Amino acid sequence: MIKVNKLKIQTNNKTLVDVSFNIEKTTALVGQSGSGKSLTLKAILNLLPSSLKVELDIDAPFKLQRGKSVSFIPQNPFTALSPLTKISKQFFAPESRAKELFKMLDLDESLYNKYPPQLSGGQLQRVIIAMALVNNPKLLLLDEPTTALDVELKNEIIEILAKLQKEMDFYMLFVTHEVMLASKLCQYMVVLKNGKVVESGLSSKILNNPKDNYSKLLIQSSFANREFRK
Repeated sequence: MIKVNKLKIQTNNKTLVDVSFNIEKTTALVGQSGSGKSLTLKAILNLLPSSLKVELDIDAPFKLQRGKSVSFIPQNPFTALSPLTKISKQFFAPESRAKELFKMLDLDESLYNKYPPQLSGGQLQRVIIAMALVNNPKLLLLDEPTTALDVELKNEIIEILAKLQKEMDFYMLFVTHEVMLASKLCQYMVVLKNGKVVESGLSSKILNNPKDNYSKLLIQSSFANREFRK
């Protein structure tokens, strides 16, 4: 377990985030836009601007090093890579390692020497995942990685991530506003509202018996937007 004992993010005299929570093997950080999800992720990655005051205290069973033990998958695969440079030139790993990961992600090896715009959204997101796994990270942080994809591709990516997590045994912190999607991938859930944790625990328990009204609203919204609604 990774313990975020304290995370406080402030700008001037305003507190944007003030939380503490545990990251179990598969944990979802859910909430509406502006709830503090991405700020929390960027604070763990040490990617917030110096204009913000950040207090961060984390206990982990390994040293947290961005690009080594900690990897990041951004929200939009279409803007994550240079469109004018071949995938092979942006994949900072030996070709043998890249192709090993391509195989794990059911990607054709021929894509390795193509340009990003030549790939579909689903292919490009899987390439981004492969890049994030090059160094066998112990913690994978994901910032709404399925937002730019359609329903079918979202489910494909979720299945791939679940399979890889079991095979590689990394911790996963999955940021999303989609509660139903989060529950498919993550056993645990942390609900954020206005930079505060309002509820946390097993995803199944929160989904079936939410304690907070905000959690209830998120779940109702997620059900209303399910692809199989009638």
